[in-house]
Amino acid sequence: MSRHWTLDDIRWEDFDASKVDPDILKAVKAAALVEFNAPDYVTYLCNVFSDCPDVKEAIHKWGDEEVQHGQALARWAELADPDFSFEDAFRRFRENYSIPLDAIESVRGSRGGELIARCVVESGTSSYYSAIRDATDEPVLKQIASNVAADEFRHYKLFYDQFHSLTEKVPSRFGRARVALGRVSEADDDELASAFYAANTPFDGSVAYDRKAYAKAYEKRAFALYRRQHVERLVSMVAKATGVKPHGWLMRNLSKLVWAFWDRRAKQLARVAI
Repeated sequence: MSRHWTLDDIRWEDFDASKVDPDILKAVKAAALVEFNAPDYVTYLCNVFSDCPDVKEAIHKWGDEEVQHGQALARWAELADPDFSFEDAFRRFRENYSIPLDAIESVRGSRGGELIARCVVESGTSSYYSAIRDATDEPVLKQIASNVAADEFRHYKLFYDQFHSLTEKVPSRFGRARVALGRVSEADDDELASAFYAANTPFDGSVAYDRKAYAKAYEKRAFALYRRQHVERLVSMVAKATGVKPHGWLMRNLSKLVWAFWDRRAKQLARVAI
């Protein structure tokens, strides 16, 4: 097995401040907070899979890599904006957002549903960091985003394989699709909005938190990064997780519809001043 990359593998000396895009910087600051918050999800997932040592081992490894993603993105953000304090932003984020850690059953209705939801998340993050990699001209961020995107794709496979290794009854194809759609609909939830707010507004309390406003602010930056190939890859990965052929006629036509919506939404958000 090849060695996993570390922060020492990043060519930090190649950083070029002249190539930092301010909107991408805002998105990266928020992403760093979300990634670094992975230990809470490790706790929750290990509770759900308390009697599955192999799954728990995989979850802990996943969590360690997610934290490293947060560290790499945070270091880059502090290079790009010397006034940004990741430590202060993360403390603020944690004050505003947390997940319940005492749950012993999946909020998705079953452990199979939980693994499908994780596949959806990893589909989103893999495509998102691929989009950042292709959108940025800053060489250090390009390297970090490339590494993170590859990790997220591997994490997708990890949860996908764990789903197919379950010995218990798993959700039907319809049930998987319902879980996937439910997880996609949470894209504007408090986590991303809180992260964007914590990372990108003054720490003096002069700006109040507004979930809808900051969810839209995050969405504006994220939607602008994607190109058609990123959306098609996202749709394909989610389809595979739900048991639908990713390259069949149904998904080819659905991909066209999703891209049309995505492109229209990105143009609408571009006109919003936030």
